[in-house]
Amino acid sequence: MLKSKKMFYIALIFFIISMVLNFPFPHESPYGETIASILNIPIKTVNGLQFVGITSLVLLLASLIFLTKSLKKYHARAVLIAILISMFLPMMLANLYQKTFATGIYAISYESDWSSCEFEMIDDATLHGECELPFENYRGSVNQFTVEFQERYYADHEVSMLSLMNQDSPYEVRLEGNEKKVVKIDVDIDVSNMENHIENGSAKGINIIIKSGDKMRKL
Repeated sequence: MLKSKKMFYIALIFFIISMVLNFPFPHESPYGETIASILNIPIKTVNGLQFVGITSLVLLLASLIFLTKSLKKYHARAVLIAILISMFLPMMLANLYQKTFATGIYAISYESDWSSCEFEMIDDATLHGECELPFENYRGSVNQFTVEFQERYYADHEVSMLSLMNQDSPYEVRLEGNEKKVVKIDVDIDVSNMENHIENGSAKGINIIIKSGDKMRKL
């Protein structure tokens, strides 16, 4: 079936590197971005192009080219299988690791798609913020950590919203063994000295930072 072992091994190396760069753990962003930040390599261009995503895609395409050249037949079938593996295997491995071997905050699952925050002025100087954050502890023992909120700007003119919740942060969270629950955090925020602030609003898909000791995850 193999026409060239050398090309097959090259394809395998490129494919593995591509998957490692896209591995969705321990942070929300791909593992490649974590490596890039450690090495002080820019994650994206001023135009918003993602270096890690482009590199990963190039490596994947290169691996598929070498894969087809290494095989005598079944080229289309092999390419389809490789694409499916690259799409689903990283997430499956991350979930498997969390549910079996991970400890501490690495065993904490956060469903950001189901998270939300609501803001409303309750008087002239006070903004009330309330957030719901769904967590699950995959370990059988108690897991304690702190939560802080991350701001995500999509345009230069956007006003701070989520970062206002950090007024009383970090927030302590305790999950019992194998517990799954929605953690509710509410705070009254003094905005009397702020020139520009929201008066009401809501947000979904909340980005947070959880910490325990010297360990940290951006989710």
